[in-house]
Amino acid sequence: MYNTTMNWKKGKGSELLLLFAAIVWGFAFVAQKAGMDDIGPMAYNGIRFLLGSICLLPLIIFFDRKKKYLVPKRINRKQLWKAGLISGLVLFAASSMQQIGVVYTTAGNAGFITSFYVILVPVFGLVINQKVNSQTWVGAIIAIIGLYFLSVSETLTFVVGDILVFLSAFIWAIQVILAGYYSVRVNVIKLASIQFALTGFISLTISFFTETYGFQNIYAAMIPILYGGIMSVGLAFTLQLLGQQKANPTHAAIILSTESVFAAIGGWIILSEQLTQIEMFGAGLMLTGVILSQLKKKDLIKR
Repeated sequence: MYNTTMNWKKGKGSELLLLFAAIVWGFAFVAQKAGMDDIGPMAYNGIRFLLGSICLLPLIIFFDRKKKYLVPKRINRKQLWKAGLISGLVLFAASSMQQIGVVYTTAGNAGFITSFYVILVPVFGLVINQKVNSQTWVGAIIAIIGLYFLSVSETLTFVVGDILVFLSAFIWAIQVILAGYYSVRVNVIKLASIQFALTGFISLTISFFTETYGFQNIYAAMIPILYGGIMSVGLAFTLQLLGQQKANPTHAAIILSTESVFAAIGGWIILSEQLTQIEMFGAGLMLTGVILSQLKKKDLIKR
């Protein structure tokens, strides 16, 4: 009885950490949108990912000094840097496309559309012969219908920003699959720091040639940059890492998908963004599709 109670408490505590991560990531879409008022998307991504990489260094030093290792215990440095290079390039592609898309859409829309990656992960698993149940396909269809209502304008044309964010969801799905593959082969915190640093370096390099800004622009966008770097990249990643160690995988996916809801709430409170009735209907369908795709039959029976 004691062990059961303790496991339940640990599970709920882990799910609470994941909820905090979802809240942070949801409001990060607001920061990404607000930061575009003073600085370009490449510069914003460059600075925030470099900042996020630096934020993980104290955690890396702590684990090394305490000799507490995340699996695997023995680190193959060559494999670590190879994983960092591959994951970093994919992360750069996903975050760049998303950030450019955010310029042309709302924070709420970006949050809901990005959550589509949760469905794409198991679908992409077909490539490596993973089974995909019928609920995933039904959830995907519902989410795509929701995407239409969320993104189509009054003239029945799609918003460019929504399309870019939607395309980024496909790359985010690849990023998640790579993270799952490498997490059992290299130290995930060091991997994260490397891929964040690479993404930041590439983004910042491109910004020097494609965007015009100065220190005054960076200073003006400091709050969104700090939130995007410290809170979204540094803190939320750590919360997710700690939370997923004990949380039920199905529950974890559903909880993290609620970042879309918090993105909409943040956009409404901070940026005064409003969803029309048809957009609210579409957002609801997208969230329903994402959650349905993650529920197992036994979960549906329990509910």
